[in-house]
Amino acid sequence: MSDLLLLGLIGGLSLLLLLTLLAFAGYSGLLAEVTVSAGSPPIRNVTVAYKFHVGPYNETGRLFTESCSVCPRLRSVAIYYDNPHMVPPKKCRCAVGSILSEGVESPSPELIQLYQKFGFKVFSLPAPSHVVTATFPYTSTLSIWLAARRVHPALDAYIKERKLCAHPRLEIYQQDQIYFMCPLARQGDFYVPEVKETERKSRGPAEASDTQMDGTGADTRSEASSVSLEVGPGSRETSVATLSPGVSSSRGWDDGDTRSEHSYSESGASGSSFEELDLEGEGPLGEPKLSPEAEPVGAPKWPRELSTPEKGEE
Repeated sequence: MSDLLLLGLIGGLSLLLLLTLLAFAGYSGLLAEVTVSAGSPPIRNVTVAYKFHVGPYNETGRLFTESCSVCPRLRSVAIYYDNPHMVPPKKCRCAVGSILSEGVESPSPELIQLYQKFGFKVFSLPAPSHVVTATFPYTSTLSIWLAARRVHPALDAYIKERKLCAHPRLEIYQQDQIYFMCPLARQGDFYVPEVKETERKSRGPAEASDTQMDGTGADTRSEASSVSLEVGPGSRETSVATLSPGVSSSRGWDDGDTRSEHSYSESGASGSSFEELDLEGEGPLGEPKLSPEAEPVGAPKWPRELSTPEKGEE
């Protein structure tokens, strides 16, 4: 009799523990609806303090902890430049840090000096006219893990289906929400100097090997060298990358193809444009969103197309 009572007690406690875990997962966003849309950006004209990271995205937790320890009241931000399923983890690039100010307000010199003292650099991000965006509850550390596995595939599907030029990929951690944002315009302004420098270095040897002299002494380049990821100083309103006609690579985080190295700037190479989108309701800041259902007259064309913070160390 005592054995049956003990087994019943163990079973009851196990069931209670299971229900508690399920409730916690639900609270963290397990059943939260993920809605992806195109509209106005959740942040505008922000100044960020960041550290640049090259390597697996799951190693960036220390950078979030470091930036939060400098000034815990500020919002955290991450900018991911490479698709981790298409670029070797050791070569994935990102910038992680804190938002110092937004809008017309400038960060105080004291705040800038404080972050620079700890090795952070300062960079300004613009306010693009339209972005692909989504949100996810930020109620626990588990929310970060769930968001990485639920939101990114939804973003990939939305961008791929509409053949959009949306890159790089940003995450903004604000109070109880995680904002995901992929700019549809002014993408070059979101690339920190270190990214441009790594691209120049990586393109140098490749261009040298691809450049050949023909019989008349003229330079000819192989088709592979027609891919350019470098952002020039004047590239303030256009995409960060250009691809030769016929090159297509619209794959997402949920795609395991590792045949070559691809940044997000190449993920919508197959005829990207958001002229197919139209307004659909209100954006995060009360501005119109875009809808894929109609094609507005005169809409501008764009030529083409975790590693997440932790509220504490996991």
